[in-house]
Amino acid sequence: MADATEKQTDERAKGSGRPDLGSIGGVVLAFGGILGGLVLEGGSLKDIAQITAALIVLGGTFGAVLINTPLPVVKGAARRILGVFKESAESSTALIEEIIGYATKARKNGLVSLEQEAEDVKDPFLKKALTLAVDGTDLQEMRKMLELAITVNEQQADNEAKVFESAGGYAPTIGIIGAVMGLIQVMKNLANIDEVGHGIAVAFVATVYGVGLANILLLPAAAKIKARSQEETARKELILEGVLSIVEGLNPKLIRSKLEVFDHTPKVARKAARETGETPAVTEAVEG
Repeated sequence: MADATEKQTDERAKGSGRPDLGSIGGVVLAFGGILGGLVLEGGSLKDIAQITAALIVLGGTFGAVLINTPLPVVKGAARRILGVFKESAESSTALIEEIIGYATKARKNGLVSLEQEAEDVKDPFLKKALTLAVDGTDLQEMRKMLELAITVNEQQADNEAKVFESAGGYAPTIGIIGAVMGLIQVMKNLANIDEVGHGIAVAFVATVYGVGLANILLLPAAAKIKARSQEETARKELILEGVLSIVEGLNPKLIRSKLEVFDHTPKVARKAARETGETPAVTEAVEG
């Protein structure tokens, strides 16, 4: 169970769908607005292009994160960042249709008839649920096992989101440290007044990097990871209720009505998806 959950978490973390235009567009808009404002005020991109400042902020921030967080959690968070910029390719409507297909076959031929389908299911959580159902696991025990898997996944996602929250808290402070270090160097050259103003400007670049990194990337990434986790939890709860309903022997039409609570796709789109054939092969085979 743990292996399947870990494998599924890695796949979800990396993202497997189309690019998330919201995340990508947000980053572009944020950087474009800030840099565009700088240029409009008569500044130059060279004014904030400081490798030293970037080294201080990035090195200090992520060094602090490594001290604060266990390494396996940091690695998991690094993998999950890919999911911030990708949307899930899976549709709740398609998942419901897949479960209805299993329910229809089980109602006609019994739960044992789903044994082969369970082996071929790619989704680890759905595969586990169907396997438990076919094996005749007690209904209450089955619910406890699957709910435990959902809870563990939620906790893991929350811990990995906190990595970015921690980094977002450290980055501005590290930026201030970089600014102070720059001012120390400025103080050494007070005799050359022409260099003082330039030195002060350069010194504060580290603060810009720290605040910008925290508020444009790190903290928003943490929030998006939590949002993705909530979507995944809702999806697993859909699977949980669907498979348990199959075990209970409920009518497929009743199961559909029950599961559509989890589907926020507009009714017109759901109907169109069914009519255009967005129905897994198992459903078509049973109905055919």
